[in-house]
Amino acid sequence: MTLTKDESGAESPVSVDTYTPSERRLERERHKRTRSRRATAIAALSTLVTAAVLYLVVVNAPGWQRTKETFFNGEYAREAFPKVLEGLWLNLRLLLICGVAVLVLGMLIAIARTLRGPVFFPLRVLAAAYTDFFRGLPLIINLMIVVLGVPALRLQGVTVDPVLLGGTALTLTYSAYVAEVFRAGIESIHPSQRAAARSLGLSNRQALRHVVLPQAVRRQVPPLLNDLVSLQKDTGLVSIGGAVDAVRAADIIVGRSLNYTPYIVAGLVFVALTIPMTRFTDWVTARMDRQRAQGGTT
Repeated sequence: MTLTKDESGAESPVSVDTYTPSERRLERERHKRTRSRRATAIAALSTLVTAAVLYLVVVNAPGWQRTKETFFNGEYAREAFPKVLEGLWLNLRLLLICGVAVLVLGMLIAIARTLRGPVFFPLRVLAAAYTDFFRGLPLIINLMIVVLGVPALRLQGVTVDPVLLGGTALTLTYSAYVAEVFRAGIESIHPSQRAAARSLGLSNRQALRHVVLPQAVRRQVPPLLNDLVSLQKDTGLVSIGGAVDAVRAADIIVGRSLNYTPYIVAGLVFVALTIPMTRFTDWVTARMDRQRAQGGTT
């Protein structure tokens, strides 16, 4: 405790933090740092040893030279890289447009499945049938039906663009998965939240919009991001209809050269695009878990 003078000249006591950690605590902190450095060193060493073993196993395999020429040819990699990047722009546009459409449609389907009252029974049945059907239908079959089947109908005013049709198929499939994510979030909100909103004079629609949905969406951010990561990868499937995306660009070079290196290039480009999204999803998940543990979010 020390004394200081204010503007009037009067002295007032001011507490001064004189805490110093004990020797035992300092020893524990040094021990933790030592263990952390040791664990890091062991992890680095084990990683290097594992990588070296895998490298030796692969390069000493009997067919390594042939595999290297077929899948890891530098000349074809340099040729394919700019064309794959050019096709990747289509995948990114599909991800952006289909991602927005999937979120909107998935939200509408989830709301339809959670509507109360007997008058909404047909709507709930249709929403449930939609999610069950498109979650059970393999995406590749859905793409073939939409991309190849719709043009065969020769309907007037209906597009035959494989990009639009492929994007439609992706939206139909992924909106079913996202709808279930949203529905789980809506049903996880305690009924007392809706009851409290109604007691304050809000209608059912207002309670859903201003009370239930904001909490439900915030809780479901990590699984929604995971679905978007999967959607980003599956945009490459639109190439089955002839759309020249990253995968199709690689396929054109493979068909001409009979060398599969362009596929490796396209795969690595997708991996490089996916990893940041995955790490961002992990960060958001960990952050929300910490906030929930501290009572910072519901």
